[in-house]
Amino acid sequence: MIHPTPIRISRRTRNLLLAGALAALLLIMWAAPSVPIIAIGGFALAIIISFPVRALSQIMPRGLAILVSFLSLAGLVVFAIAVLVPILIEQLSALIAATPAIAGEADRMLRSLVMMLADRNLLPGTPEDFISNLGEDLFNRAQALAERALGGLVGFVSGVISIGIALFGMLFVAAYLLIDVRRIKAAYLLAVPSRYRRDARELWDSFGFSLSRYLSGLAFVLIAQGVLSAIALAILGVPYAILLGAWVSITAIIPYLGAWLGAIPAVIVAFFVSPLTAVLTAIVFFAIQQIESNLLTPRIQGVAVRVHPIIILLAVIAGGEIAGLLGVVLAVPTVAVLRVLFDFFRVRITTEENY
Repeated sequence: MIHPTPIRISRRTRNLLLAGALAALLLIMWAAPSVPIIAIGGFALAIIISFPVRALSQIMPRGLAILVSFLSLAGLVVFAIAVLVPILIEQLSALIAATPAIAGEADRMLRSLVMMLADRNLLPGTPEDFISNLGEDLFNRAQALAERALGGLVGFVSGVISIGIALFGMLFVAAYLLIDVRRIKAAYLLAVPSRYRRDARELWDSFGFSLSRYLSGLAFVLIAQGVLSAIALAILGVPYAILLGAWVSITAIIPYLGAWLGAIPAVIVAFFVSPLTAVLTAIVFFAIQQIESNLLTPRIQGVAVRVHPIIILLAVIAGGEIAGLLGVVLAVPTVAVLRVLFDFFRVRITTEENY
């Protein structure tokens, strides 16, 4: 066996090389922001798929369990592309086309309200002055909004290839993480001094339990809120029910505020069906929000995060100020990771006075 000739460097040189490698990695991530998104998405997807893989591994080899899990996921993606995406695009196009009419009706109702206030001498000036002070005409604003939305829709359709590449990258990363998880874990443990390996294994298991519980629970909550909202809106006769339900699923990823943000468009659209429909829609969304905040989310955060809701709310606010929407989305899993690290080191770190 040929032994490589060692190249001896000082600790300072080693540290400089490590710092340079870290700086190069950060530069690459800054220049190609899709890379960390694909990596994080693939990691999250691998954790979520680990549940069915673990269950199927009880009755079949692990490699076959991974294959079956990914084929099932691919089937869901194909179903979404073939069935749901065309419906969503159709309903979005219909909503954009109806926006000027909705805005015109809103403008008419606004003028009626202003006239009623003027008849009771509740306006500081004439109705015409009051309406002109509100800014541009609502119809023109809606027309411009519709044109921008259509342009955005065209841009979205043209960016389908980029989205497909990103999804493929996430699937690729997730698949290899699941296939090589034992090698990754072994390499991780071998990098730790032998006397700390039992603790390192415990830290690995704690991370896996916390993040897998949170991410799988979050996926269930997103799907449940979107499906319940779409069904309720369809029963109430609110148009664009599937589109509005999909919007609820998207906004539900934001803790606390997501449910309310998802309800606003649905209530507005329902109002133009009838005021009673709008009231019923608001009641339905309030009920869904109560189920989510009092039943589903506490079970997820109680098991996975184990942090007081006030800390989570502050973390969400801080994440939004630091990194915008991405910071809001990553706030809770970051808190979960910090909680695992805190619990791990809290029972192990001692000061010299205790020796």
